[in-house]
Amino acid sequence: MSADGLDGLEVARGSDVTDPIIEIRDASVTYDDGDSYVLDHVTMDIERDEIIGVIGESGSGKSMLASALLDAIPDPGYLSGGIRYRPSNGEEVEVLDLSKEELKALRWEEISMVFQGAMSSFNPTMKIGGHFEETLKAHDADVDEGMQRGRELLSDLYLEPGRVLNSYPHELSGGMQQRALIALSLVLEPEMLVMDEPTAALDLLMQRSILRLLEELQTKYDLTMLFITHDLPLVASLADRMAIMYAFQPIEIGPTRSLVEDAAHPYTRALLNATPNLDAPLEEMRPIEGSQPAPVNVPEGCAYHPRCSLATEECRVEEPAHFRVDDDHRSACYHWEQSREEIALNYIDDLGDAARSGGEN
Repeated sequence: MSADGLDGLEVARGSDVTDPIIEIRDASVTYDDGDSYVLDHVTMDIERDEIIGVIGESGSGKSMLASALLDAIPDPGYLSGGIRYRPSNGEEVEVLDLSKEELKALRWEEISMVFQGAMSSFNPTMKIGGHFEETLKAHDADVDEGMQRGRELLSDLYLEPGRVLNSYPHELSGGMQQRALIALSLVLEPEMLVMDEPTAALDLLMQRSILRLLEELQTKYDLTMLFITHDLPLVASLADRMAIMYAFQPIEIGPTRSLVEDAAHPYTRALLNATPNLDAPLEEMRPIEGSQPAPVNVPEGCAYHPRCSLATEECRVEEPAHFRVDDDHRSACYHWEQSREEIALNYIDDLGDAARSGGEN
């Protein structure tokens, strides 16, 4: 094999990431007294000022990864490992060592999160402006200055501040609610924005519109963004890098264009072939047979081997390390070279055209 096997630390801190804002080391989330993993020994870094997309099927662990970044795992889950946050100004902190008060500040003032479905995030009896004021007061921020920033953010998102701030959530459309929630998440000037399926409840046109706005916000405010979705084409038009999740861990990480045009993991290539494409013949779409493993039933070796046409005895027995495909592209597959040769990509070039090459923010 021409690639060199890399342990997790080398994968995360190779030439991929030069200025990490988040360093994740061997992070796991377990239930049932440690018997069930819903995040499985994840090691990766997030580059400052990048947009990284985390993609996977339902149940792959991508939302748990987002919650782990904020030490916000619901009981009785247990988070172990290390998650280090490196602010642009100030000392780095180990998130798992923070007190409740320190976590409260981190979750809004440093790393903010936007969840799926804005309506469930807003109090229906409170006007949008009340949510902004309440958030600012809870963090002892200057309310007048914060509200001015909120108005600017709403304008950045092509909303009329006066109307939105004086409206109840139900008086706004779904797209307006989601944009108002994004503005609220940025009102305390965090360095990083984590978005968990933020556009899943919206129609396609509104999804694309919000993606363009997010790109503008990222540039204007020097934000780092982590965008979680099951929709690979959606994030391909936004992200600098992508991490493909399978069975509670990332199995391929690299620049978006590299993953879209020449993925190295059989699962990633199968995922691309299962992606709906208006230009591709219907018969060329190939759903992935089988399903993701449950937390209580993850196979030995490579977790994907029961669904993989290239699996060998080695895959069934020993979990692969990440192998260096290119300087900034890693794949957890013993047969990544064979995968590229034998699993053809059937999509038309529009998905590749949509993918941004890394570092072009």
